[in-house]
Amino acid sequence: MKAYNCVIVDDEPIARDIVMTYCNHLSFLKVISICSNALEAKRILEEVNTDILFLDINMPVLDGISFIKTLRQAPQIIFTTAYREFAIDAFDLAAVDYLLKPFSLDRFIIAVDKAIEKIGSTPASDRGGGGEYAKPDDSLFIKAEGKIYKLVPEDILFAEASGNYSKIITANYTIMPAMSFTSLAAMLTQSGFIRVHRSFIINKTHIRLIEGNRIFIRNQEIPIGSSYKDEFIRLLGI
Repeated sequence: MKAYNCVIVDDEPIARDIVMTYCNHLSFLKVISICSNALEAKRILEEVNTDILFLDINMPVLDGISFIKTLRQAPQIIFTTAYREFAIDAFDLAAVDYLLKPFSLDRFIIAVDKAIEKIGSTPASDRGGGGEYAKPDDSLFIKAEGKIYKLVPEDILFAEASGNYSKIITANYTIMPAMSFTSLAAMLTQSGFIRVHRSFIINKTHIRLIEGNRIFIRNQEIPIGSSYKDEFIRLLGI
């Protein structure tokens, strides 16, 4: 099944993590960005093709309903909100579904299925995501230090939890994303990365050597957690 690019927009970290976790259960969903506000999401939608937008309504600066009105070509919209009273406005904007928090995984899957069905019946030229509909881009958009970085997965060596922060280490530099390590882990594993420790996610293409419970990537030594080792070995096909 083809992959569908998704963007999550919610000002509440816990709500973002829940949607990210649900997306992680569906292998055909690829979360390309997790945004805390509508203006951040607008920049992403203008730069990368997006199939499904999971959107909160009650957000500061620009609410979800107003945000959708600013888009010339919107992706399939699934509203995720705690406010029932906005449902009529949402469907007037052709939202594919309206999920009331807290919503279950099965209800989430029903909404996603509706979105995919609509994508399949929509001409490519009418789909959102910044113009011509093209093959999904593997790039990841990561917000860090007031900037949005476009990262190519193969350039990422590994990611690390560092206290209350996360770090992404590439061949040339290190960035500290404005997201929890849980959200970062879910995003990277969607792109083929492997979690080998509660504090480390690696890009297996950069493994130089595995010795005992240690992985060597370039000049970095990364531990393999005991609870992750069996799955790690399985994913390597050993």
